[in-house]
Amino acid sequence: MNKIAWKKRLIQAVWILAGIGTIVLMGAAMQHKNRKKCTDIKIEISGIEEHMFIDEKDVLDLIQSKGKVTGIAVAALDLRAMETSLETNPWVRNAEMYIDNQQVLQVLIEERQPVARVFTIQGGSFYVDSSGMRLPLSEKLSARVPMFTGFPSDNVKLSKPDSVLLKDIVKIGEFVLADSFWMAQVAQIDIEPGRQYELIPVVGDHVVSIGNAEDLDAKFNRLYTFYKQAWLQKGIHYYERLNVQFDKQVVAVKRGAAAMRQDSTAALALIRQMTDPLITVPVTVPKDSISKPNPVLVVEKPVQEKAAVKTITNNNNKINTNPLSKKVATEQKKEVVKPKAVMRKNE
Repeated sequence: MNKIAWKKRLIQAVWILAGIGTIVLMGAAMQHKNRKKCTDIKIEISGIEEHMFIDEKDVLDLIQSKGKVTGIAVAALDLRAMETSLETNPWVRNAEMYIDNQQVLQVLIEERQPVARVFTIQGGSFYVDSSGMRLPLSEKLSARVPMFTGFPSDNVKLSKPDSVLLKDIVKIGEFVLADSFWMAQVAQIDIEPGRQYELIPVVGDHVVSIGNAEDLDAKFNRLYTFYKQAWLQKGIHYYERLNVQFDKQVVAVKRGAAAMRQDSTAALALIRQMTDPLITVPVTVPKDSISKPNPVLVVEKPVQEKAAVKTITNNNNKINTNPLSKKVATEQKKEVVKPKAVMRKNE
């Protein structure tokens, strides 16, 4: 055996012994750690802070539902099973757990985010999150999210049409929730047949038809343009029905003279908010709205007018209905007005 070959074999033996020693030391360290006991539990919940439908006490109760954790040997803790148990709670989107170097059990919880509250025609109510999952109501809090009325089913397992309808609700709910102006103005959204939707405003005695859940940016931009121009000219109670589902136009049904009222303090405050140059109204403006022609306002003047239905739902599971007629006269005279384009600043 030459000298070079002997040196190579010696180096290989040294590396092998070093590897074995490392494995032995790691195993001893792990055994030593596993013999140590859990000293404490630290819980961190991420999500929408103002909701917090699940708190640290709830998480702690779930973790210790099968027995006390602190004081138990780390090796005896089945972290994966504990994570699965936590994720059975409908408000927990994801749960992760690990033991740190101080033998503290770290618990990371991601809470689900409700984007809408839905009232069914049978009288039930539930929340829905951004993934479309149905969430139960909470005795602790009531989330400030868009409210929808007239959902056709209370069943947990939905039919295909109802599942598509729930996706529409998530889409509209996220749009309204992302905009502070519409969150302040939209009291509730009624679900009509054929996946059509009508808005009931907080300020103004009228109903807004938006049609389906497509092109929400353009539809709400047309509605905002109408609010800023027509209300300043005619007042907030001049119209009883608005329709923004048609491209480049707003169809408005004028209220009869007997049904008109003076603008309320809330209405005037809203108008001032929309016209004050110092206030930025956070609404997304469609990118193509600059190059497109101004939207057309079609004003319908009924010969015989009747007040529109206005159903207001509050957060206490109650629906108050004002039994006014939803019908408008069939004989209508139309006049077309072209308002100036109004652009809104992004939030």
